[in-house]
Amino acid sequence: MANFRRRKTKNSDMPIPKSLRGQKLVGQDTSSVVRRARSRSIYLLPNAFTTAALFCGFYAIVMAMNLKFSEAAIAIFVAMVLDSLDGRVARMTNTQSEFGAQYDSLSDMVSFGAAPALVVYEWSLRGMGKLGWIAAFVYCVGGALRLARFNTNMTIVDKRYFQGLPSPAAAALVAGFVWLMDDLRFAGADLSWASWVITMYAGMTMVTNVPFYSFKDFHFRKAVPFIAILLVVAIIVAISSDPPKVLFGVFVLYGLSGYVVYAWQFIKGKRTSII
Repeated sequence: MANFRRRKTKNSDMPIPKSLRGQKLVGQDTSSVVRRARSRSIYLLPNAFTTAALFCGFYAIVMAMNLKFSEAAIAIFVAMVLDSLDGRVARMTNTQSEFGAQYDSLSDMVSFGAAPALVVYEWSLRGMGKLGWIAAFVYCVGGALRLARFNTNMTIVDKRYFQGLPSPAAAALVAGFVWLMDDLRFAGADLSWASWVITMYAGMTMVTNVPFYSFKDFHFRKAVPFIAILLVVAIIVAISSDPPKVLFGVFVLYGLSGYVVYAWQFIKGKRTSII
C-alpha cells in the first residue's frame, strides 16, 4: 500500500518561540502556547512610543516645578499624540502584547493623571490651601479610577463610546486652560476658582457613566467625500493659527458633548447606558 504524507495541521505549522523550544508540550495546543508566549512578549516599537509619552508627562511635571507652565501644557498635548500612536503602531505591526497594554495604562496615569493635576496645582490652586490640593487630588484619583474601569470593562462596553470622559481629553481640558491663560498673560492666582471648577469637572466627569463618542468606528482606509479633505485642511489651519485657543475650545466642546448625548437619549427614551 502506498504511503501518503499526511497534511500537517495548522497548529503544527505555527513556529514555537525560542524560549519554549525543548520544553515538553505533550497534551498542549501549540497555538495556545504561542499565544500565551506572545502576550508576555515585549516589543520595542510600540513601547518606544509609550515611553516617549511617559517622558512627556514627566517633563510636564518638571516644567511646572520650574514655573514654565506653557511648556508643561504643550508636553501634555504631545503625550496625547504619542498615546494615540502607540496602539495604532502595535496593531499595524501586529505587536500587541499584555505587557504593552499594562505599560500604556501606567504611562497614561502619569501623563494624564498626575501631570495635569500637579501642573494646575502649581499654576493656580496652590494659593487656595486645602481646597486647591483637594481639587488636584480629585482629578488624580478620577484619572486612576477611569483607567482601571477602562481596563476591566473594555470587552463589555459599546466601542462607539467611552464610559465617562477619557483621561487624555480630561488632561487636554485642564492643560489647555493653563496654556491659554498663560499665553494671554493671566496670573494663575487670579483664576484660582475657574481652575478649581475645571479641575473638579474634569476629574468627576471621568468617573461618570456619561457616553463620549470614541471615533473608533472612523477608518482612514474608507473612501471619503472631497469635502472631508477640505475640512481636515481647515482644522489644521485653525489649530496652527492659534493653538491654545483652538485646542482648548475643541476640548471644551468635547467635554460637554457627552452630557448633550446623554440628555438627548434620555429625552428620547433611549438606553443611556453603554454597557
